[in-house]
Amino acid sequence: MQSERLRRREFIITLLGGAAAWPLAARGQQASKVPMVGFLGPSTPSAASPWAIAFEQRLRELGWNEGRNIALVFRWAEGRSERYAEISSEFIRVNVDVIVTVGGAALVAKQMTSSIPIVFAVAADPLGSGLVSSLARPGGNATGLSVQFTDTTGKRLELLRELVPGLRMLAVMALLAIPPPCWK
Repeated sequence: MQSERLRRREFIITLLGGAAAWPLAARGQQASKVPMVGFLGPSTPSAASPWAIAFEQRLRELGWNEGRNIALVFRWAEGRSERYAEISSEFIRVNVDVIVTVGGAALVAKQMTSSIPIVFAVAADPLGSGLVSSLARPGGNATGLSVQFTDTTGKRLELLRELVPGLRMLAVMALLAIPPPCWK
């Protein structure tokens, strides 16, 4: 169970590192400006330090080194969602090249800018919240990971009906993974 969580965490970190670096690489090399990544953490630095450290490590593995060819700007909402707009405004003012964050903070950032790419680590319902226009083709300036399973639920029930045609009642028990405090 623990190794599965670590693998999942490594996968998310790898995906975020690549997704955050992609818009920067796509712009080509600029001699005068070092690309700047704004990291909007919804919790506190101490609560999110394992993820921030892993994020920086993955960027290094991809060739992005803080102070050499990339600038990382970390800001923390300290668990107060009303700070998302303030931090997003700061990122817009300093003209970051990409904003990395999570669901609720990503939505606020998207409402404030349509030009800065936004990469979210996880969002419960990015389609329903308006964060993206489609899961297959997000469009706009936001992309990331979804924990939305509603697209496959109907297919699973349909498959179950085929496998057990006489089924009259169904009970479902689910173990929900509780996200760490920094992803709220």
